[in-house]
Amino acid sequence: MGNAVQLPLTPRKAPRQERAIATVDAIFEATIQVLLSDGLIRLNTTRVANRAGVSVGTLYQYYPNKQALLLAVLERHLEMLVVAIEKACGENPCPKKEAIAETIVGAYLQAKMAQAEVSPSLYRIAMELDARALIEAAAQRNAQAIEALLSNVADGSFADPSLLAKTLTAALYGTVPAFCHRVLAPADGLEAQRQLTTMFRSYLVASQSG
Repeated sequence: MGNAVQLPLTPRKAPRQERAIATVDAIFEATIQVLLSDGLIRLNTTRVANRAGVSVGTLYQYYPNKQALLLAVLERHLEMLVVAIEKACGENPCPKKEAIAETIVGAYLQAKMAQAEVSPSLYRIAMELDARALIEAAAQRNAQAIEALLSNVADGSFADPSLLAKTLTAALYGTVPAFCHRVLAPADGLEAQRQLTTMFRSYLVASQSG
């Protein structure tokens, strides 16, 4: 048990030049395609390199193994979710209370459904590679954005915006993925948005000051 080999999970280097960035983008896209066509178990660096049109050696210049590559793909996915919520909150600086749930849920699900087909595989990657640190970092950023939104509502206030933001973020990153993957098909995105918005709105109404 104590002799298990710990694989390096961090990239070997970050792309700087335009051609290198294009190569890494091709590797990411190829990883998604292989996940969709062959599944997580059959995915390996050779299949990804072939699909990307690069050598395995080129792939290894950036990612030392399959696990590091998958973690990088997950990190990019999480960054997409974070940016979507940050952008939505930033574009609605003083919302009315009734619009907050729609803003948060709509931004999250729109970004999530953009990769709906591969989302279950990314969910499995997160579980298998113990990506808690990545998920926690993403959740903290989104909690800060949501807290700012809750702290500046146009028609009232909340007693503890920080706690509310952390609770809503925990629901997004914990309950929502499992709900979407196990209960609703990708085609049911509108129904997911309706149900989750109702849930979030009800929680916010119950948490209003006074």
